[in-house]
Amino acid sequence: MLFLWLYMFYSCAGSCAGLTARGSPAPPRAAPPLPPLLPGEPSEESSLEEQRAAADAGSPISSFFNSSGTKRLPQAIIIGVKKGGTRALLEFLRVHPDVRAVGAEPHFFDRNYERGLAWYRDLMPKTLEGQITMEKTPSYFVTKEAPARIASMSKGTKLIVVVRDPVTRAISDYTQTLSKKPDIPTFESLTFKNRTTGLIDTSWSAIQIGIYAKHLENWLLYFPIGQILFVSGERLISDPAGELGRVQDFLGLKRIVTDKHFYFNKTKGFPCLKKAEGSSKPHCLGKTKGRTHPDIDQEVVQRLRDFYRPFNMKFYQMTGQDFGWD
Repeated sequence: MLFLWLYMFYSCAGSCAGLTARGSPAPPRAAPPLPPLLPGEPSEESSLEEQRAAADAGSPISSFFNSSGTKRLPQAIIIGVKKGGTRALLEFLRVHPDVRAVGAEPHFFDRNYERGLAWYRDLMPKTLEGQITMEKTPSYFVTKEAPARIASMSKGTKLIVVVRDPVTRAISDYTQTLSKKPDIPTFESLTFKNRTTGLIDTSWSAIQIGIYAKHLENWLLYFPIGQILFVSGERLISDPAGELGRVQDFLGLKRIVTDKHFYFNKTKGFPCLKKAEGSSKPHCLGKTKGRTHPDIDQEVVQRLRDFYRPFNMKFYQMTGQDFGWD
């Protein structure tokens, strides 16, 4: 009997330690703080540490996926273009449960290539079987070395280009620079090498990026046209669900992101998510998006339209899509 009593006493010592009094349960432990529902919009120039944080931090759903899975090189990359709508596309795609993407722009194939693929892979979020790893860096589209470098990583990489009326895109590009450097010359003065002769300064990046046909020729040396999806920046605003449907088809994903995920924000002038990744709250892109453009001399705008027209026509022929910019 004494032996049985001692056995029961020592057995209870571990399992009964949670009782504060006879028959009374221990008070519940304080729950650990939840991670933020949605990570903040990363800056365009992010440090290595910030990029890794963007890959590994985030919503409860993201945290769950990151607790398991494997870091993989991206199977799809949004390669361009700057001020075309790439951030909006990435945020919309991240709602899809089978898409895992880096929040910051890695700039691997243009600025950090010497760091190696192991460094690049380490920036990626962990994915489970069947999920797609993605990243977006809009400057890739205009970087001469980028196509060969991506093809060297994987010739099967799917590429996405978000394009926008090149005149509107140039003005948006200038507006972004103006917000950071208020003392820069006027848009009109930067547009021309010589305004009297009307010669356009194609060395200015805001103009040069919009010559889409020229940049695309470089990509077609390494990738077939069918491996590149061209998303309309205008339709991404007017019909986000329609464009997202095309993107999901291109990536081989089920059409989960639909019109039920969007609402149009009249104040900002573009669509926002009703529920962002891992959140129950609406989410719009930050204050750096949807800036009010300065008034530009309409004669200059028309000269730019005339300049871009032949390049646009060639781009339509190359892609088999008429984007309606003229």
